Amino acid sequence: MQIDESRPIWAQLVDEFRRRIAAGEWMPGAKVPSVRELALELGVNPNTVQKALGEVDRLGLTTTERTAGRFVTRDEHAVADGRAALAASTADGFVAAARGIGMTLAEASDLLALRWTQSEADTHDINGKDAR
Repeated sequence: MQIDESRPIWAQLVDEFRRRIAAGEWMPGAKVPSVRELALELGVNPNTVQKALGEVDRLGLTTTERTAGRFVTRDEHAVADGRAALAASTADGFVAAARGIGMTLAEASDLLALRWTQSEADTHDINGKDAR
């Protein structure tokens, strides 16, 4: 994760943890790495990680069990809602940027479709196997 100096680090961590849940890197019911592990992995202060995880708890994407640690919610609707919210936020940024340079809806849609297709092609090698 690359830190953006223009935004609070804890807010960027919230986004990163939401992304990990939405992408299935942290599966429903899975134990979330400890604050110390995440702080070491991300190179940030443990207090900052704790603040971000508290916000992820507040969003309903994780739960804390007193003696067992923190776990990703098993609520599939909460995970789906979180994924949709992240996608909407990303789309809002794209729309604002595209409108800001004078693109029409048709031009932006065409660009998005082209980039989507290129992205799919980039994840496959010559034999058609998933390169990830």
